[in-house]
Order: sequence, then structure tokens, then C-alpha cells
Amino acid sequence: MVAPWPVLAHGVARPPKGAEVEVHIERLDVRGRGVGEIDGYPVRARGALPGQTVRVRISRRRRGTMDGHVLERVEQSPDAVPPRCDHVGVCGGCAFQDYAYPAQLRGLRDQVAAAFAGVGLEIEVPAVVGCDPPFGYRNKMEFTFSNRRWIEVSEPEGAPRDFALGLHITGRYDKVLDIRGCALHFPGADALLASARQVARELELTPWDVHQHEGLLRHLVLRHGFATAETMVNLVTSEDATEAVDAWSHAMCERHPAITTVVQNVNTRPASIAVGERERLIHGPGTITEIIGGTQFVISANSFFQTNSRQAEVLFRTIAEAAAPAGDETVWDLYCGTGALSLVVAGRARSVTGFELVPSAVTDARRNAELNGLDNVTFLEGDVLETLQSGGNVDGIGRPDLCLVDPPRAGLHPKVLDGLLELAPPRIVWVSCNIHAAAPQLARLVAAGGYRIERVQPADMFPHTPHVEVVVSLTRSDTR
Repeated sequence: MVAPWPVLAHGVARPPKGAEVEVHIERLDVRGRGVGEIDGYPVRARGALPGQTVRVRISRRRRGTMDGHVLERVEQSPDAVPPRCDHVGVCGGCAFQDYAYPAQLRGLRDQVAAAFAGVGLEIEVPAVVGCDPPFGYRNKMEFTFSNRRWIEVSEPEGAPRDFALGLHITGRYDKVLDIRGCALHFPGADALLASARQVARELELTPWDVHQHEGLLRHLVLRHGFATAETMVNLVTSEDATEAVDAWSHAMCERHPAITTVVQNVNTRPASIAVGERERLIHGPGTITEIIGGTQFVISANSFFQTNSRQAEVLFRTIAEAAAPAGDETVWDLYCGTGALSLVVAGRARSVTGFELVPSAVTDARRNAELNGLDNVTFLEGDVLETLQSGGNVDGIGRPDLCLVDPPRAGLHPKVLDGLLELAPPRIVWVSCNIHAAAPQLARLVAAGGYRIERVQPADMFPHTPHVEVVVSLTRSDTR
């Protein structure tokens, strides 16, 4: 068959932008896009699943790859399943809710294995520990208010466009899908979301305009303790507007007595983030409590905590088994957040010191240690890099026998990695939410630091997305 586009000098036809091509999808990439090949060129398409044959329109060509939009599913994947959510395919929250969960877990394991193989590490990767059930698992959801509402194809003519409360659609920062329901967040969140929208409309509160940088309402953040049923509503606004916000809060609490606390964060900056420069407590204690594996955690509005409470218990147990302190070890937790990992290992360690830059997280961590009656845990507010560059000479704290490393998604700062190599703890337990960023750094610990990777265990914290958490245990070769 003669290709309907020019043949390149080396004899391979490469479709131009705008061309419609048929491609069989072989795998998923790290962003959850289906990937197939045409004459050796990878073609990536969001919404395409392994096993499908799809017709796509090429939207972008880069060196060595092509991106496309799915126009038609010519042949369905044997692992395709009916999605639970009406918004699948438009909403940016799920990548493949229409993909059978066992197949998702196999794909995640392949991603982890490929990340290690890509940096020359020969690691046997076990099966990913799945989440049961893989729906209704999120204890936190962050929604966006906008005056630029995305209109779905199924909506009637003349649907209102000037108010939305929901999630950004895939690939558009300025368009928000008005969410009617979500299959991933905690039970009861749909009702809270609907009331938040309705009360805002009744009070004629204006949504944020991302282009003009005006409007009062910016974000709605819902947090829920699965073990305690405590629920936090965090309204992020562009200004104080105390009277209007209090009226909104009062109406929400009247309609939903299960709300245990309401806070307001004020973000006056253009950046679209759900964290304010100041916070005001409106109702309740300003925190919620979650209990995981018998350990209590107090969570404030802006503190990091694992989003999947059910699966967090699996993750914490995996970390505790990997760390396995013998009772006389000094442990450092280099990115401790609210202290979750520190508390997990504290019962079997001589001492644990957590380092964290965010003041509110340090406050929560100290409160969590006190709440659980742990007096061998210390939390220090400060930069991890400065600590490591000092050679680990922290007043009153011994050098670590074990380091817990749970870095940001982008991985460790290169200088922090240098400092960790210089510190040279006998053992490291590395927790990664982005194994593709972590793998090169783990390979450097092996090559330059004399470490061996003893154990790898992936766990699915975010079903229906391409993200996977991986716990890696490392031991210095000269410690045995």
C-alpha cells in the first residue's frame, strides 16, 4: 500500500500533522497515554488502551514521536470495561477508568520494571499491591471554581457557561468541567460538592477568572477521615470577604451537619494553587483526625497526607517491614511532612528525627507524636539540604543508621543526593511516587555509594491513574 504522505529519505513513511492513521496500541506510557507504532515511530494517544486498534488524527510531531487524538476505536481491547463515571474521557482526574483493574496493575508493574531497566539496574519487580476496592478511595479532593465552564457534548443547547465547580479538563488550564459526581472520592463528597455550588450561586458569589484575575471563589478542598468520619471543608478565596464567606459556611453546615470543620484560605496571588497566604478558622477545630494501622494523625488544611487512607495502611506496613529497626537504631526521616513515616517506625527504633521545611507540617507532626504517646521522635523545621551539607552534624542528634527518604515527585535535588552519599547511612528506605525520577538517583546510590538494592515493592495508591508508589530498600555493601 502506498502511503498518502511523503516517504522520507531512509524509506520510512511518517504521517504529517493532521493525517488520520490506524494504529494498534501496545502499552501505556508514564502519563497514561496509549502507545503504538507506525513504521517504527511511536504514536501516543490519550484515552487509547492496550489491545485497542484506534484511528487517530496526528496533532503534534516531535523528534522520534507523534501525538494524536482518538477519532474511532476500530477494535476494542479485551481488557476494556464500562467506566463508572459519566465524565471519563473529558475530565483530567482519571487516565483509564475504563481499563480492567488487573490489567492496570500489570501495566504499573511494567512501568516500574522499565524504569529500573532503563538505568541499567537488574531488579526483579514483584506484582503491584492493588487497592481493594479501587473506587471511593480518595480522602482529599481539590476542586476549582471558574467562570469558564467546559460544555460537554451531551449537554443541551444554551447550557450556562459562566460558573463551574469541578476539575480541569485534560490539556486546558482555563476550562473547568462542572463535576456532578466522582467515582474516586470519599462517600458523601458528591453531596458536599453539589451544595457548595448551589450555595455559592444562591449567594451570588463570583467564581475566579483565570485570565482577568478577578472573582472571589478559587478552590474547594474536601478532606475526610475514613476511620473517624470527620470532614473538613476548605474554601480558598481571592480576598477575605468575611461576611460572604461566613454566610456560605453557615449554609453548608446547616445542610451537612457531618461537616466537622470549615476553614478559609486566602490566596491573593495569580498562581492557581489551593494554598493561601493566610488562613482563617470558621467552624470546628481546624483539623481532622485519621487513624491508620492504630496510629492517629491530625491533619490540617495545608499539610500533606497520603490521599488514599485504605492503601496507606498497606504502604506504611511495607515501609515498616523494609525499615525493620532492631530497637537500637537512630533513624532520620528526610522529608517527614506530618510525620507519618517517622511514627510508623518509631516504636522499634531508639530515636527518630524528622526534617521538614513547611512549618504547618512540623506543627502537625509534633502534635501527632504527642497524640500517639511517642517520646523518642523529634521534628525539626528546616532545609534538608542545609542539614546534609553540614555533614549531618545536628546538635544532640546522632548520625543515622537508617534514612527514610520520601522525596517530592521530581526526586531529590542533586545537591541533596550528594549530601546523602556523603552522609552514607548504612541503610536507606526510599519511598517514590515517581519511579522514573527515582531510578537514576537509585542507580547513582548503587554505583557511587556502594549500596545494594535488597527489596522493591510497588503499591497502587491511585487506581485508574498512571501513578504508582514504590518502596525500595538499600544497604551499603560494607555494612555486612
